[in-house]
Amino acid sequence: MKTLVVDVGGSNVKILASGQTERIKIPSGNDFSPEHLIPLIKENAKNWEYDTISMGFPGKVKNNQILSEPVNLGHGWETYDFVGAFDCPVKIINDAAMQAIGSYEGKKMLFLGLGTGLGTAMVIGKTVVPIEGGHLPYRKSTFENYVGKAYYAKKGHKKWEKHVFNTVEILADALQPDDIVLGGGNSKILTKIPEGCRLGTNKNAFKGGFRMWEEEFIY
Repeated sequence: MKTLVVDVGGSNVKILASGQTERIKIPSGNDFSPEHLIPLIKENAKNWEYDTISMGFPGKVKNNQILSEPVNLGHGWETYDFVGAFDCPVKIINDAAMQAIGSYEGKKMLFLGLGTGLGTAMVIGKTVVPIEGGHLPYRKSTFENYVGKAYYAKKGHKKWEKHVFNTVEILADALQPDDIVLGGGNSKILTKIPEGCRLGTNKNAFKGGFRMWEEEFIY
């Protein structure tokens, strides 16, 4: 069985199929909808073989169903028939949860994805627990609004990194993980790594997508 992994993000959609070595990036954006996504994926993956699809989506997903429209993309995601559009089995999961599966090495792991916003998930004994931690209250707003891409651009690296450390400390105290993985594109620009954390890699999103079909994760 060969799988195509689709990692949907606010700036880009990244795809990779089983047996391939180079991912393909497709620009997304505020008006990007499923009607844009499907033909672009089919065109870019036309030379790849795949029987199943794993999709990481930047929003609420439960029981393979998107529950809310994304903040950083267009509309139409909640009601879209991806199985019908791709004509093959599709598993959909929160994008942070997919990267968490790819990062998991055992015990009780907390994943924090530092990117456009803040993706959060836990994996406990192959049970995946998506968490909307980025939307929890913090300071005058939410965690996401202090550690996301917009705050970094407005306030600079020093203040952003301070809030990343605060976020790690608060969520670690609340959730008591054995392992903390910092992923997402902005994890690479940290000047130091918070105690008890390790850096992930965006490649783990693809690893997680493949593992969703190869291993018995519960999510």
